[in-house]
Amino acid sequence: MDTNLYTNPVILFDGVCNLCNGSVQKIIAADPKRQFRFASLQGEFGQQVLKQFHLAPGELSSFILLENNQIFIKSTGALKVARKLSGAWPLLYALILVPRFIRDGVYNIIARNRYKWFGKKESCMVPHAALQNLFYP
Repeated sequence: MDTNLYTNPVILFDGVCNLCNGSVQKIIAADPKRQFRFASLQGEFGQQVLKQFHLAPGELSSFILLENNQIFIKSTGALKVARKLSGAWPLLYALILVPRFIRDGVYNIIARNRYKWFGKKESCMVPHAALQNLFYP
């Protein structure tokens, strides 16, 4: 699978994480132009991206934005997504001015505790039929 073939930005997320799944739903709701595509990190596409960019195959704690054959991880990826959404979400991009080690430090605390605080599903989310074209396997 060649990830260079995809023209839309792709958000890779932990498919069993309730917080991550909720974030995907919020992004879909705030993306009326349908700019973004999605893939779970556990799926075929997600694993291929991890391999292509030399990230650990088990790296499930990071939000990854694949755009223009580059990846943006953790807080940087999330803020780049917020910048392209409708509503007040783009205002969050101002947090890019906070040094990355601080932003990612907060991100890491949330990522480490996401299952404890928000719960976990037994299997990856399956999008309903109207949204299936936004998701890669």
